[in-house]
Amino acid sequence: MSHLISIITPCYNSEKYIAETIQSVLNQSFQNWEWWIVDDKSSDKSVEVIRQFNDPRIHLIPLENNAGAAEARNIGLEKASGRFITFLDSDDVWLPHFLETSLHFLIENQEELVYATYKRHDEDLEPMLEDFLAEDHITYKRILYNCPIPMLTAMYDSKRIGKVRIPEVDMREDYAMWIEILRKIPQARAIKEPLAIYRIRKSSYSRNKFKILRKQFAVYYEFLNLSLPQSTYYTLHWALNGMKKYEKLKLRGNR
Repeated sequence: MSHLISIITPCYNSEKYIAETIQSVLNQSFQNWEWWIVDDKSSDKSVEVIRQFNDPRIHLIPLENNAGAAEARNIGLEKASGRFITFLDSDDVWLPHFLETSLHFLIENQEELVYATYKRHDEDLEPMLEDFLAEDHITYKRILYNCPIPMLTAMYDSKRIGKVRIPEVDMREDYAMWIEILRKIPQARAIKEPLAIYRIRKSSYSRNKFKILRKQFAVYYEFLNLSLPQSTYYTLHWALNGMKKYEKLKLRGNR
């Protein structure tokens, strides 16, 4: 397969993790990729760490002002020239066959958007939670209840649906983007095989569901312009699904 894949990564103060992230991309079985890493005015040594990797496929864009993750991703998206678009945060890790498996699935099944199961580890990449299992056949109506599409294992075909800018939706920008895409296509598909490792950090916003409850409501009420009852209904479903997502806290070795 000669298709070019564009990888987009926003980076902010990730000097502790970014080297492992970069190495996971260098270790991919599929090697025809370009990578746009947009440093969002880090105050640590993230830029220095990235520059140590002397690979012409890695393009670093250091921003002069902090713009936020959504705008950083959009800056990378503007530069991307690959037909296939995928995102990787600066503290997560892909397993070696992520790019190859995802690309093959899209082409062989003539799909527009695919994502995969991923592993959930702690900050030291030790197993922490059970795998997050990818749910198949996600439609626009389905995604209103919660977001089963993970950013770190998603890939879409920009030839078929175009480049989709990430909306400026505070703390819920990835969810808003999948909604925008599913307005254009019939469904998103899932690969059941785990293809990445999501690093659960103690300071992660995504672990604090109560903190972003209001932000989730705003997606329905302000971004989608749903009614107050509809927005409340979907927010409650999102909260319940969020609790289910993290309710199994067993280490793999204690099953």
